[in-house]
Amino acid sequence: MITQNEKEILLMNSDKNFNLLLEIIESVPSRKRGFSVDTQERDKNFRDVLMHLYEWHAMLERWYREGMDGDTPSMPAAGYKWSAIELLNLRIWEQYQDLSLNQAIKKLKLSHDRVMELIKLHTNEQLMTKKYYKWTKTSNLYSYFAANTSSHYIWAIKKCEVIAKSI
Repeated sequence: MITQNEKEILLMNSDKNFNLLLEIIESVPSRKRGFSVDTQERDKNFRDVLMHLYEWHAMLERWYREGMDGDTPSMPAAGYKWSAIELLNLRIWEQYQDLSLNQAIKKLKLSHDRVMELIKLHTNEQLMTKKYYKWTKTSNLYSYFAANTSSHYIWAIKKCEVIAKSI
């Protein structure tokens, strides 16, 4: 029996969850996909959810690039601490209000592909070993990738299921 390592599982789950997310959106008639739902929550439509994912991919790519260059990336973003994550997420939401859903899908597909390629560059040991890279501090690279792909996609799937049922 062939066993999969954590890297293979991460890649498989990320792609599986990403594709499920897109399937949920595609299950809604195209004329309704841009509709917003009446909610007190930040994300009111598919575009909001997708651009949230996209921007977190972009932050991950920046952290990765800066960290691998030997710098200490500002996390989560310049001017924001983890304790102010809601403010950062609101800024992300505001930034993309004029973008179409089709543009959001294209941007997210490209960023997903880029992040998958970054994961593929590493061995399972490099991904799983805590402190392997100085910039990940006490964590491992895997946790950064999982949080911004497979795990984040699960959050997005739940959000999009609610939106799909409401429109």
